[in-house]
Amino acid sequence: MNTAAAAQFPYPWQRCKIIHLVRHGQAMHNVEGDKDRKALLSDHLFDAQLSPLGLQQVSKLRKDVRASGLLKKIDLVITSPLYRTMQTAMGAFGSESQADGGSNDNFSAVPGGVNCPKIMAVELCRDRLGQRPCDKRRRVSECQALFPCIDFTMASSLAALPKMDGEEDSMWNPDVRESEEEMAARMVLFMEWLWTRPEQHIVIVSHGIILQHILYVLGNDCHPTVRSALCKRFDNCELRPVVIVDKREADSPLCSPREVGNLNVSRGEVKVSN
Repeated sequence: MNTAAAAQFPYPWQRCKIIHLVRHGQAMHNVEGDKDRKALLSDHLFDAQLSPLGLQQVSKLRKDVRASGLLKKIDLVITSPLYRTMQTAMGAFGSESQADGGSNDNFSAVPGGVNCPKIMAVELCRDRLGQRPCDKRRRVSECQALFPCIDFTMASSLAALPKMDGEEDSMWNPDVRESEEEMAARMVLFMEWLWTRPEQHIVIVSHGIILQHILYVLGNDCHPTVRSALCKRFDNCELRPVVIVDKREADSPLCSPREVGNLNVSRGEVKVSN
């Protein structure tokens, strides 16, 4: 038997999505954390913004997605509601009116346009929760004022999915850091919600450790060598496209909210870092 032919499995296009995973550009907490990890507990890094290098990285990504024609294929951009990811999402995938070489330092308060996809903030794909002020979200009204083109209303059919319907950040706990198991469960819920979306070409702008956990969920049935390469650490502003297939039977959930609490995701020897 031809091994290559045997390894090919056709699936209807309607049950496939192409997701483009993007880690935010370098942010100030990355700079300070590389010097001293204790700095990540400092209040002055609250909801850290992009560094000057991070802004340059986003400008380069913006040029790349336009030169490659990728922007025209994107149906939806999903972003973490933290400042650094929203800057990255707007800067790289926002309206053509933003093509100013990065002179708009916030990549934020710029009118939308017909040439850019919808950008939606989703709480589930934000950074690891708790303790570090750099991972705490601003008030929703402040986010809306800074990024008026981003949709913060995020309606969902999943009752367990958190919505940004309150001013304060109710997910962040100053005393408790989110565990690896809790992050894994959160990414299962996120992927369950993603499959409810009608769009097929989707960008997810998030954080290194979160993107890796998304890939852990998706890569459970991969060969170990493929999984290891798939789940390698993300560089700042790296874009990694992945084709995903919904192999569930009709109306069969990836994992029910009740089962999520008992989820145990195997991660092998891959190291994670955000």
